[in-house]
Amino acid sequence: QVHLAESGGGSVQFGNSLRLSCAASGQTFRSSRMGWFRQAPGKEREFVAGIGWEGGKTSYQDSVKGRFFIFRDDAGKTVSLQMNNLRPEDTAVYFCAADRMPFQDMASPWDAYWGQGTQVTVSS
Repeated sequence: QVHLAESGGGSVQFGNSLRLSCAASGQTFRSSRMGWFRQAPGKEREFVAGIGWEGGKTSYQDSVKGRFFIFRDDAGKTVSLQMNNLRPEDTAVYFCAADRMPFQDMASPWDAYWGQGTQVTVSS
């Protein structure tokens, strides 16, 4: 019933940009935190960026600050991640996340619905 569908992944050269998008169906997340995680080969899934239910509170992993920017719609139907100045270490499968619990702040653990993931590969 709840489905999150990522799109926008691909293979790019060092320094290029990509925009990932995620569309929710079966349920919207107007009052819930949304975000992006990623998992690189041989590593655990890690937090990349999140945005609160108000739409104005954001949080980023240190390695992407100033390069990645997260956006969402007010209805909680979509969340996007603009990725600029991509580096090889950004190579990973990127997963869309929508928190099952409303009104969670960025310090709270995520209990999320997950998308299936989209591959981002950065060469050179």
